Amino acid sequence: MSAVTTPRTDTPTATTPRRRTALDWRIRFGALSLIWGFSFLLIKVGTEGYAPFQVTFGRLLFGTAVLAAAMAVKRERLPRGARTWGHLTVAAFLLNALPFSLFAYSELTIPSTLAGICNATSPLWGMALSLVALSEDRPTRRRVAGLGIGFLGVLTVLGVWQGFHGLDATGTLMALLASLSYPIGWIYVRRTLAGTGQSHLSMTGAQLLLATAQLALVTPLFTTWPSHFPVVPLLAIAALGALGTGLAMLVQYGIVAEVGPTTAQMVTYFIPVIATAAGVAILGESLSWSTPVGAVIVLAGAALTQARPRH
Repeated sequence: MSAVTTPRTDTPTATTPRRRTALDWRIRFGALSLIWGFSFLLIKVGTEGYAPFQVTFGRLLFGTAVLAAAMAVKRERLPRGARTWGHLTVAAFLLNALPFSLFAYSELTIPSTLAGICNATSPLWGMALSLVALSEDRPTRRRVAGLGIGFLGVLTVLGVWQGFHGLDATGTLMALLASLSYPIGWIYVRRTLAGTGQSHLSMTGAQLLLATAQLALVTPLFTTWPSHFPVVPLLAIAALGALGTGLAMLVQYGIVAEVGPTTAQMVTYFIPVIATAAGVAILGESLSWSTPVGAVIVLAGAALTQARPRH
C-alpha cells in the first residue's frame, strides 16, 4: 500500500525471467489497485475497535502468514547471514513497521481519503531523496518540475490558503511521514541489500517476519489487551494483512516479473482515486473541492518525477 518509485520491488531479488500466468496481468493489476486503494478504509475500520499498534501488529501477522504459506508451497527458505538479517531488520522498520503504524495513528484524526492522498506523495519524496543519496539518479528539468508541481498539489490538498482550516495537523503530518519512510527504506535497501542473490519471496517473507517481531515487542508496551474483540474491525485487520499486505505483495511481484516495474508502478496513480472513492461512498467522509483537485496535481507531479529520458 504505497505510492512507489519502483513499487515495492526495491527489495533485493534474484534475476527473475518474465512469466505468464493463466490470469491476465491487467486483471491482476486492477485487483491490486483495488486492494491497496481499499487498505486505507480497512485501517480506518480497524482503528474503530483496536489501538493503532494492534491494527499494525495484526496486519503484519496476517501478511506474514500468507507469505509463509507461499514460501512453504514453493519450498523457499529464509535468507542466511547475520549481515543480511541485520539490514533486513532496518528495512522492516522503515518499509513496514514504521509507515504502517504511522498510517494507523494518522487515521484516528484524519479521513482515510486524506491518508490515501498523502500516500501518493511517496514518489515525490523518493525523487527528492534520490537526487541526494543516489548518484545515478540525475535531475532533469522535467523531474524537478514534477517535484515542484507535486508539492504544490500537496499544499492544495491541505488548503494552505485557508491556514489548513479543518485539518488535524498531527494526523496529516504522520501520514506524510509514513509516505516519506517508504523511499528512505527503498534507498537503504538499494544501498545495502542489492545483489544478494536471494529470491524476492524469501527476502520479503523475512522482512515481514522481522516487522511482526518488532510490533510484537512494541505493542504490549503501549497498549492494553482488549477487553472484547469487535468482529468487524477484526475482520478488517485480517483483510488488511492477508490481502492488502501478503497477497498484494505476491500479486505485485508477479506483475513486475511479467510486464516489468515501469508498467507495474502505474498502480501508484490508482490508489488515491480508489481510496477517496471508498472513503466517501462507504464511510461517508466529506470531500471538499481542494482534495480531488490537489490529488490530481500530486499525481501529475509524481508522474513527471518518474519520467525517464528516451534513448
